This record gives sequence, C-alpha cells and structure tokens, in this order.
Amino acid sequence: MLIRPLLDSDLPAAARLLREAAIEFIVHESTPEGAATFLRENDEDGLRNYVRSGHVYHVAESEGTLAGFIGIRANNHLFHLFVDKRWHGQGLARRLWQVARRAAIERGGDGAFLVNSSNHAVCVYEAFGFVRMAPTQCVKGLYFNPMRYTPA
Repeated sequence: MLIRPLLDSDLPAAARLLREAAIEFIVHESTPEGAATFLRENDEDGLRNYVRSGHVYHVAESEGTLAGFIGIRANNHLFHLFVDKRWHGQGLARRLWQVARRAAIERGGDGAFLVNSSNHAVCVYEAFGFVRMAPTQCVKGLYFNPMRYTPA
C-alpha cells in the first residue's frame, strides 16, 4: 500500500469514495437538507476547493486503486478520513493518520488536532488517542462529535 500526497487526478476517485462512505456511514443520520448539503460541499468540486484553500491531502493507493484518503486543515484539524470498506479493519486509517499527522507537524503544527467525528467513526478516533470534547452536536442538519487529540 502506497501512501502519497493527493494528485489532481485522484479527485474523482476520492469524491466517489467520500460519497459512498458518507451515504452508508454519515448522512443517513442527518436531516435530508443536512445530507444534501454535506454531499454537495464534499463532491469533486468541493474537494478541489478544499485543496485550493490549503487543505493538505494524502491518499492510500493499492494496485492503482484509491483505498483511502485523509485531509488536514491548518495543520491542526483532521478534516476528512475515508477508507474504502474493502480495507476496513486492516490499519489503513491509522497509517493515513500517522502520515498526515507527521506531515502537519513538519509544516509547523504542534501535534494537537481537532476532528468532528461522525458517530460511526468515534471508536476509530478514540483508538488514535482522540477524546470527546462535548456531546454530539448537530449543525445544518449534520450530526458530529467534537474530539481533540493532544500529543503525549
């Protein structure tokens, strides 16, 4: 499994993966308006805009197929982390997190991170060392759990 910086040519596959995962694991708990907004803001154009605005992405590639990706905003906010279901439970999310975290620190981050976790992913982030900062929130019809990672 190769983990590398995202290329523009990865955006269609990343957007497809995000949409499929979001429909299965995230937006089913949202209001219809919240789901539509999330999917619209995170389509291929949305991802492209995040890259243009300075979010830094890494992808995991297996035999030419995008297996997952992670996006970091401002060296301190884990913004996106999606892994194709075929690779769930194999440590890929952790490997993406380790690469992205290290890269953010190299860019000047202090190693502390925030994430707004879906209900489905709370246990993944807890396994990385994140802790809840507040109860589940709902903004614009989308439910999430504010979490923080503080380096030891």
